[in-house]
Amino acid sequence: MPNKLPLDTLTDLARAKTDDAARQLGVLQNAQVSAREKLDLLLQYRQDYSEQLQILMQNGLPSAQWHNYRNFLATLDGAIQQQQAIVAQAASRLDLGRSEWQHHKRRLNSFDALAERLRRQELAAGARREQRDSDERAARKFFDRASPSTP
Repeated sequence: MPNKLPLDTLTDLARAKTDDAARQLGVLQNAQVSAREKLDLLLQYRQDYSEQLQILMQNGLPSAQWHNYRNFLATLDGAIQQQQAIVAQAASRLDLGRSEWQHHKRRLNSFDALAERLRRQELAAGARREQRDSDERAARKFFDRASPSTP
């Protein structure tokens, strides 16, 4: 049985592509988590700022300061919308990366299954050859003993 099957080269290439896809998936997952964390931070910041505005309004707030708060909240709302779009893009990229990895993983599993099947066939063929050789040796030995010796 040869040490390296021709299919092993394809399996090695598929494994490398699967590993690359897994690494890329990790990068995409980190990007998605980071984008989500930034969005959560912006939302928390907006909540805190809004609560601060409510407290100031209850105690009386000059008009100019109220406009500054409102403008800042509007800017913050714009940043939140942009970050929500980034989170959605990151989630989409993550889904594509996951599909890519799954595709490469299925391909690798197929090559592994084919290689294993070929190895089993080669082992079975080797076992049959070994059994046939053993049977032939035993038959020769039997016939050598059974035939009269020539003086």
